[in-house]
Amino acid sequence: MATPPRQEEAPHLWLKDIRENQRVRGRYLVKDKRMGTTRRGDPFLIITLADRTGAVAAKVWEGADKLSSLFAEGDVVKVDGLAGAYRGQMEITLSGLEAVKGDVDPGLFLESAPREISEMMASLRETLEGVKNVHLKALSRRFLGDQALMARFKRAPAAKNFHHSYVGGLLEHTLSVCQMAVRVTDHYPRLDRDLLLTAAFLHDIGKTQELTMDSNIAYTDEGRLIGHVVLGAEMVDRKLGELKAFPQELALRLKHLILSHHGQYEFGSPKRPKFLEAFALHLIDDLDAKINGLSRFFGQDRQEGPWTDFNRLFERYLLKGELFPGEQAAEPGADPDDPQGSLFSS
Repeated sequence: MATPPRQEEAPHLWLKDIRENQRVRGRYLVKDKRMGTTRRGDPFLIITLADRTGAVAAKVWEGADKLSSLFAEGDVVKVDGLAGAYRGQMEITLSGLEAVKGDVDPGLFLESAPREISEMMASLRETLEGVKNVHLKALSRRFLGDQALMARFKRAPAAKNFHHSYVGGLLEHTLSVCQMAVRVTDHYPRLDRDLLLTAAFLHDIGKTQELTMDSNIAYTDEGRLIGHVVLGAEMVDRKLGELKAFPQELALRLKHLILSHHGQYEFGSPKRPKFLEAFALHLIDDLDAKINGLSRFFGQDRQEGPWTDFNRLFERYLLKGELFPGEQAAEPGADPDDPQGSLFSS
């Protein structure tokens, strides 16, 4: 008796390509899950499915209790459903769901930084070589020479969701903050370049212990109980203990920079900035995080027209495109109100 031919799985349908009324079948990562209740009191399941191109909400209306027990956040599930629009957002109504057992290609789910890790690491080392203070240079080299730490650092994300939340994100963010620190100190020479640059390198080093990345980004127990700001200060303190004659005031200022870089207590900062370099680091860090996070939000937005869907983090709609796309911009140097040329032209 002939064995029926093995059916090949359809190519992975990337979430960014899903359109309304499209049948969705495939394997996706469960980023989060929670139970809801309808107005009639019936339970339903809400999950966020993800791959490396984005995330989409999905709902299970029938048998939610039973299905919920089959998988957890961070698992990969095989789904069957229909995509539709709800309040301007794409959403999948699932008719089938099962947990996937065994190894799954993590490349389906792990987004990577747009630049090569080796290239960014080389740029970071080159930038840090500009530090002239012998004590701060020695400290940076202690961290760079810690191979186990640097292996985690090069792979780690910079956040779970909003900004640089992908493989190599922490390195990309750190390099960007360091490069901006150099530019800012060029513009404001009163700032201590060596101190600010070293703090830019180390400000998020605690994220190597706060976050873990397998097929999904998740918080470690240390991350939830202590947080990367304090973890980073502790890591710096341990490295400082390995160095002889490191100036006490310099160490104190450096640790304050790390502990205050979130700027405000409500943003998880144990301390608020109390000298110029600390203010500068907070502002540079915040700028880089917001530009990256908002750029990703614009790129993933599915709304037609110039405005994005409502951004819950910033509590506003955001302008992503041209308001008047057919309008031609004036040529450089031209005055659209003076077609004959400037009165002062020769």
